[in-house]
Amino acid sequence: MAPKPSGSAAPPAPPAPTSMLKGASLLILLQLLSRLVTFVANQLLLRFLTAPLLGLSTQLEVYYLSVLFFARESLRVAVQRQGSAGGAAAAARDDADADAYADDGRARARREGQAVVNLGYLAVLLGAVVSVALGGVYLACASRAALETPYLVQGLYLYGVAAMVELLSEPCFVLMQTRLRFGTRAAAESAATFVRCIVVFGSAVWASTRGVDVGVLPFALGQLASGVALLVVYLVSGRGLAAALGFSLLPRAVAASGDADFLWSCFYRPTVTLAGSMMAQSVVKHLLTQGDTFLVSLLAAPDVQGVYALANNYGGLLARLLFQPVEESSRSYFSRLLAAPPPAGDKPSAKPSPAVEEARRSLSTLLRLYILLSAVVVGIGPFAAPSLLSIVAGKRWTGFGAGEVLGAYCFYIPFLALNGLAESFVASVASEGDVHRQSLWMGAFSVVFAASAVVFMRVFPLGAQGLVLANIINMLCRTVWSVLFIKAFFRRYRVEFNVTSLLPGTTIAMSLSTFVSLRQLHVLDKAEAEPITTLAKVAGSAVPLLLIIIFFERSFLLECFYSMRGRRAAKQ
Repeated sequence: MAPKPSGSAAPPAPPAPTSMLKGASLLILLQLLSRLVTFVANQLLLRFLTAPLLGLSTQLEVYYLSVLFFARESLRVAVQRQGSAGGAAAAARDDADADAYADDGRARARREGQAVVNLGYLAVLLGAVVSVALGGVYLACASRAALETPYLVQGLYLYGVAAMVELLSEPCFVLMQTRLRFGTRAAAESAATFVRCIVVFGSAVWASTRGVDVGVLPFALGQLASGVALLVVYLVSGRGLAAALGFSLLPRAVAASGDADFLWSCFYRPTVTLAGSMMAQSVVKHLLTQGDTFLVSLLAAPDVQGVYALANNYGGLLARLLFQPVEESSRSYFSRLLAAPPPAGDKPSAKPSPAVEEARRSLSTLLRLYILLSAVVVGIGPFAAPSLLSIVAGKRWTGFGAGEVLGAYCFYIPFLALNGLAESFVASVASEGDVHRQSLWMGAFSVVFAASAVVFMRVFPLGAQGLVLANIINMLCRTVWSVLFIKAFFRRYRVEFNVTSLLPGTTIAMSLSTFVSLRQLHVLDKAEAEPITTLAKVAGSAVPLLLIIIFFERSFLLECFYSMRGRRAAKQ
């Protein structure tokens, strides 16, 4: 865990779990609404797309996400763990009037806000370099057929500009994130999603009605519009907060010249150092996260790329709707809850601290809920996926094998969910040495992932399904490492973290029984020809499975419900 900066004020009180629940609930609601709009727009857009064009748009989106990830991911984590402490340290060490600022909460808040805003501009500077470098790499490695796609190069440039526009909102984003202003984020992302859907669908329909081949240009224009919407909302909200507290949304000095704790009197050095140490891990993590897209572009034909992109979009819908908001909220929650380790040189107390106990309970509860949800997904998902895809995307896509790939993706979702939550906890408490060790292991896992993908896609010609299997192997390795780290972390504070106690044996057995029963009934034989009938058969097995899970897990579910209800009542 990161040490507390010398000279800073006492660590803030750990956040109540209600803060995480409220933030996660708001983000989940945001994702539900925005994804609903995106889902409807995508269904209409699929009527105008071919599989190769969808594959190319996915490659450009990976370029865009890579620029954002490399520019801001490690900095965001570092700011969550140390950014506000840096602002407090700056206020306490003001060379002219340190005592006055220590007593003046408004002045301290002003310094903290300015320190965090300054750090956000590092993402803008880094993004300018990364966007140009990655754009050059993409153009150098793109196939001739891809470069001949209409407006591909122009689309790449627009994606780069869109990434820079979105990064301009980063100073306001980290400011709102450190102050738990989830409402601003909800408004910004909702507006961005809505604008993006309108622009993408509108431009695609306009081009189709006029017989103009605009290639990937609608996607690029939509991403640029999304970035502008984000920037406008964050600037409006950030400007109001800056005016209220009296700091600037432009970078300003927050320390005296020559202060060793600050770079150029603006950037809190411990936060910058931590972000730099996490950069290598971020690169490896992103390569693993987006490695499936990189590999499919190298090992598969354009139509297979499009099929995998479609299955990945639908299969990852649950992860984006539910898992991602929980992971982001839990990372912020655990970072604050476990922000103050025992003093250096002291042995851990015989009695675990309340914060560590609360962290174990919260993590155990979330993991068990994830496992229960995963049991339902694995039990019925592979059989419902092809029929659902046939209804929403049309039989043209299921004819390419997208239904089978989406069915295989259902086995990947549990690994994706558990790993995301486990790595969120690791990112909240890992020291710089832990981060370096994790980076080395992730490098090894990337080799395993690449080798598995080659075997499943070339030796055994499984196509996109092989890539899903390689992803499962990769995520399993990462999850095992994170769980071992978590067990060791709690053991240092004399708290036992028992993984086997999280496994609901009866629920897992019933999920597997449901899967075997549906397979024996051959419900997939007519999934494409009779999707409604197939879904009715799957629903007939899903209802008993859900009832059995609710019955056997009723004590745990009631405990979660009363816990949430009690915290809300206490807050009111």
